[in-house]
This record gives sequence, structure tokens and C-alpha cells, in this order.
Amino acid sequence: MSQTRLPRHAVVIFSGGLDSTVTAFTLLDKGSTVSLLSFDYGQRHVTELSHAKKIAEHLGVSHDVLDLAPLGRILGGSALTDTRVPVPQGHYQAETMRSTVVPNRNAIMLEIAAGAAVASGADAVAFGAHSGDHAVYPDCRPEFFRRIEASIQAGNEGYLAAGFQLVAPFLESTKADIVRTGSALGVPFEATWSCYEGADVHCGACGTCTERREAFADAGVEDPTLYATNGLGAVR
Repeated sequence: MSQTRLPRHAVVIFSGGLDSTVTAFTLLDKGSTVSLLSFDYGQRHVTELSHAKKIAEHLGVSHDVLDLAPLGRILGGSALTDTRVPVPQGHYQAETMRSTVVPNRNAIMLEIAAGAAVASGADAVAFGAHSGDHAVYPDCRPEFFRRIEASIQAGNEGYLAAGFQLVAPFLESTKADIVRTGSALGVPFEATWSCYEGADVHCGACGTCTERREAFADAGVEDPTLYATNGLGAVR
């Protein structure tokens, strides 16, 4: 992953979650133009896309949703795409969260976003991965980003905008760092979505809800999220 300068125009892979939302706000705050790109890949928590739409409207920026829903059928075996696989609860750790890996998901999204960048003349693709993802997801690690940036450069030689780069501003940061950054930028956290269960409110017990709650607590920022439980069975 390289990030040597501020992008003029970045295509942001945008789920409507904490990480991608703060990434978009950060780039806008620094003066970049952003285009948001969301994916329906057959995820059980497809509700995240309605949140992505609302945030895009709040920001007043371009937002496209790409329908890759059939992809979920061939990427089965993950709790995110296969309803037969239970969503793990509790702390966000490698041994419990392996079932949430969607094979090659980030590579697919990044390569598509790179195509969108070529077509629109954007000079960056941005992604909100953070250090807490490294243990569980190989496609959120620095080595992966270095290699896929090289792949994008090689596969689009002569067509990419000058100085094209893959931007992952929080790759070495914690989730709490992201919350602190978002708080300083006035991110409407209540509009973001994290829960893998995809119900009407955050379940409060799944791995990503647990990670979200802990990030706010560690950051010392009030969590505006409505949870069904506090992780111990009590309604918040």
C-alpha cells in the first residue's frame, strides 16, 4: 500500500459501516473528491446498503451500488453469505471469526473499484481496513494491499490516472482510532451499520457488534448505536 500524496479523486469502497464512512469523511475533510461504491454480494446483512445510501445523501456525493448478489451463491460457507452458518458471537478473535471470511471478497471489490477509477479518471481507490482485521482476514493485511496495488498498476498500465494509488488510511490503526477520528470529523455514527445479523437494530452480541461497542468504549466516545442486547442478554 502506498499513500504518498492526497488523492485528487478517490473511489471509496463503501459499506456504510464505521470504517468506510470515516474513510470517506477523512478524504473529504482533506479536500479530495470521493465517489462511493457499494456492493450487494449476497450478504445476509444487506441492510448495510440502505445505511450507505443515507450517508451518501448526507454527504451529497456520488454513490453507486453494484449488484453482485449471485456471487454469494458461489462464495458459500461464510456466515456472511450462507444463512446455514451461524454468525459468531463475542470478541472479535481469529478462532471465533474465521467463519466470517468471504473468499477473495476484498480482491474482487478492489479490482472492480480500480476499473471504476480508470473509467472516471480517479487517481485512487480507498478502503477502510484497519489493524484489528489483520489476524482474521488475509485480504486486510499490508502485504495484500502492496501486492494488489501492484496488480492494479500492472493490469491497467497506461490507463490509470497519473500517480494512481491504493489508499488505506487506517491500515495500521485500531478501531478505536477510527472512532476518535470520526468523532472529530462529526461523523453521524448512528447512521452507520456494523451488525452481521442484519436485523432492524444492531444485535449487540455478534463479533462485529462486540468490536463496535469496545471501540467506542476504548475511544472514550459516546456510542449512539441502538443494540438489541448488551451482549449479556439485557436490552439497552
